[in-house]
Amino acid sequence: AAGTVPRRRPPRSDMGRGLTVLLLPLALLAAPARGEGGTAAAEEVKIEVLHLPEACSPKSKKGDLLNAHYDGFLASDGSKFYCSRTQNEGHPKWFVLGVGQVIKGLDIAMMNMCPGEKRKVTIPPSLAYGQQGYAQGKIPPNATLIFEIELYAVNKGPRSVEAFNQIDKDGDKKLSELEISQYLKEEFARDGKKRHPSAHDEILADIFKKNDHDGDGFISAKEYNVYQHDEL
Repeated sequence: AAGTVPRRRPPRSDMGRGLTVLLLPLALLAAPARGEGGTAAAEEVKIEVLHLPEACSPKSKKGDLLNAHYDGFLASDGSKFYCSRTQNEGHPKWFVLGVGQVIKGLDIAMMNMCPGEKRKVTIPPSLAYGQQGYAQGKIPPNATLIFEIELYAVNKGPRSVEAFNQIDKDGDKKLSELEISQYLKEEFARDGKKRHPSAHDEILADIFKKNDHDGDGFISAKEYNVYQHDEL
């Protein structure tokens, strides 16, 4: 069922939200089953713009951190299977565009979208949950999906060049344990949430476990920069 309309809140800084995405991958409608190969080329996402604000900047691109509300419906009978307004106290969802944190069809549907824009998009099964469907999300096999999306904010993503350079205090193009430790302390102080004293060390260790692929004790620009920016 649809939830109540949330209070609009100004988006927090991209760096503050960036910490969350850097550490914990979002489970926001990520597809447990990829679209079926061989059919995607013949099918595409259909986009209907419901509202386009006069000021349309910046437009969303791969790697941007987006803040949006959306409702999901089954095209077959119009039943609603997802409503972001009924989760997380009605706050809009934050996710990075174009990197698989949402189903492929949504990654495509929300490209070149501007803050304040509303879209209705139709996503074929090959770009959603394919032949397997998604039982946990009440999505049957071979389901065409419809989403009504309202985009609130487009920020630089957490793995942007700007974010890397902000953490890389000495400018050596690699992130040391000390640099990331200091970054965590600053972000913890910024958001003001109460955490167990051990949280800092646990998160720091997890960051290096997931990002220091060569085990040299540093996170290089290449290891950090999963979105392949040319500037690094």
